[in-house]
Amino acid sequence: MQPATASFTYVPNPGRVLFGSGRMREIAAELERLGCRRAFVVCTTDQRELALRAATEFGARSVFAEATMHTPMTVTQAALSQLQAADCDSLVAIGGGSTIGLSKALALRTDLPQIAVPTTYAGSEMTPILGETSEGQKTTLRSPKVLPEVVIYDVDLTLSLPPGLSAVSGVNAIAHAVEALYAHDTNPVISLMAEEGIAALGRALPCILTVPNEIAAREAAQYGAWLSGICLGSVAMGLHHKICHVLGGKFDLRHAETHAVMLPHVVAYNSAAAPAAMVRVAKALKRAGAASGLFALNRTLANPLSLAELGMPREGIAQAVDQVMQDQYSNPRPLDAAALQSMLARAWSGEAPRGG
Repeated sequence: MQPATASFTYVPNPGRVLFGSGRMREIAAELERLGCRRAFVVCTTDQRELALRAATEFGARSVFAEATMHTPMTVTQAALSQLQAADCDSLVAIGGGSTIGLSKALALRTDLPQIAVPTTYAGSEMTPILGETSEGQKTTLRSPKVLPEVVIYDVDLTLSLPPGLSAVSGVNAIAHAVEALYAHDTNPVISLMAEEGIAALGRALPCILTVPNEIAAREAAQYGAWLSGICLGSVAMGLHHKICHVLGGKFDLRHAETHAVMLPHVVAYNSAAAPAAMVRVAKALKRAGAASGLFALNRTLANPLSLAELGMPREGIAQAVDQVMQDQYSNPRPLDAAALQSMLARAWSGEAPRGG
């Protein structure tokens, strides 16, 4: 009998997850469990009111409400100064990927424990990955120091997430699961999570667009984002994440929207080199093809389809290709500059992906 699967290594990331309506109220108990009493709360300007209310409830020492997309070093330094001046002993991040990125940057520099309370589907809260930007260059690192000790998924916090932002944030989460399916170090456990995560998000996001307050759809999207975040944090990233990091850092493009635009095109680029992964993506989406299915999902969700509408200049295509080729991530299909140029040109103009 042939073995059911090839040899593999699976190492789950540590962390405590609380999932369910109203569980944000348990922040105080979780801080106490960690032995912490002087929390430093981080959020974006948009989440300031929510964060201040929560901070009052669990007696936070200080609130920093200037978390910014792509985690600029300058913002991190400002937050670090406030944290040290307040003599805080823990971090509480309330918000999306920008907020959780800042909390991770602070944890890297202080080794303080973190509680992450995500309000989007970014997935960063489940990963030991940190991306930081300085002078137009975005770099990433992996370290157990940046992995939150506790993650609280409270579906109530996602109800105010606008349907359009929910849609792009959800496709961003799908990207984490898709790349996990063809990562060089993937394994059967992660593949199961990835397929389930894609399927949950694929079902939930169109429902959220039409009925934004449907709790079942919001819970399904949050569940899918959680699984996809585990995938992102457990195996290597590929071409998709590399390109999105380059585009985001170099041109300051919106994070989730960039992932949504690029995902069908990178999947098409890799389709012939990772056929088994493509079958699983198409199956999860209930579509005939992986790349075409993802592009169709973006259309259904009214997501941006082109890099041009995100503000990327056409002349930036060549610059992006050069940077991607210089520092390559592992990828099932070798990187070819001419093919990447063609792929990015299609993504820039909003054409359908070629192949897949």
